[in-house]
Amino acid sequence: MQSIEVKTERPYKVKIGRELIPRIGELSAEIHSPCTVLIISDKNTAGFYMKEVLESFERSKFSILQYLFEPGENSKNMKELTNLLDFMAQNAMGRSDMIAALGGGVTGDLAGFAAAIFQRGIAYIQIPTTILAAVDSSVGGKTAVNLPAGKNLAGAFWQPELVVCDCHTFRTLAREELSAGAAECVKYAMLRSPELLFSLTESGLNSDWEDIIGQCVSYKAQIVSRDEYEQGLRMILNFGHTIGHAVERLSGYRIRHGEGIAVGMSIITRAAEKKGICESGTSQKLEAALKAFNLPTSSCYSAEQLADAALYDKKRRGDKITLVLPIKVGNCLSKDIYIQDLGEWIELGMGDRLCR
Repeated sequence: MQSIEVKTERPYKVKIGRELIPRIGELSAEIHSPCTVLIISDKNTAGFYMKEVLESFERSKFSILQYLFEPGENSKNMKELTNLLDFMAQNAMGRSDMIAALGGGVTGDLAGFAAAIFQRGIAYIQIPTTILAAVDSSVGGKTAVNLPAGKNLAGAFWQPELVVCDCHTFRTLAREELSAGAAECVKYAMLRSPELLFSLTESGLNSDWEDIIGQCVSYKAQIVSRDEYEQGLRMILNFGHTIGHAVERLSGYRIRHGEGIAVGMSIITRAAEKKGICESGTSQKLEAALKAFNLPTSSCYSAEQLADAALYDKKRRGDKITLVLPIKVGNCLSKDIYIQDLGEWIELGMGDRLCR
């Protein structure tokens, strides 16, 4: 089992391994006295793991509540958040109690935001069951729900007490979900490691996920430890996200997060190459890695549609928006551009439009 420390204001460990779900109660008891723990999960994930998680917490003397919701991005909204908070209040949860987020990114974001604002903050742990959640949303303390105007527009920074990633849970994921999670791993490779990009391209879905997640989480932990509240350096982790979130929004969230990010990375890399910012051939290397996971590299939406949707992105600052641009594989930078120029950047990187 790997144990990676995230050195934030309230430090915590990310534990990565196999057969960790049966030990979740024991691992939680090491960092939090037995209390009432609310296990939050979508109905699909609960069918796979809830029984094991319940039994583990019971063995470690925790009292248990459960809250289940419908799976999918469309549940990550203010109505579901309000229902969850009401459930917590009606069950007399207090500031000494704890939330356990069991599932993917939607679960982690919803549960984390509830933990951040219930009684001005209670403890929570993350138990990611997808690759996407393991390398992205479960680490770093960014919690949020979507608003009709855009993705993750209401949220808070609230670090977990512990993250436990049991890589055995990936066996239950559909190939499309595995691929969507791999998009974030490709992102980390573009940010820091040509070797990781080569490995992902060569191995595809047969990659050693335990090792890859460890590499990605180690890098993210370094960034988050230096910029917990995303004031500068941490924005580099948004590579592909400005356009990717626009793709998601325009699709009504039918397009998965990882698929949107794959499109966003591809568009901005092609644009950076054409502007002479990025080393020639970088977009081909990126697209080869994405295609190894059958991920899209283009979108059916127009540059105008994508630019308009991106205006609601939280990385906008007045008349400017921050883009993360690759210089070459393993090296990216953040650049502020004027909103009025965003459409030109997108148009430059569009490639062949393709609806999926």
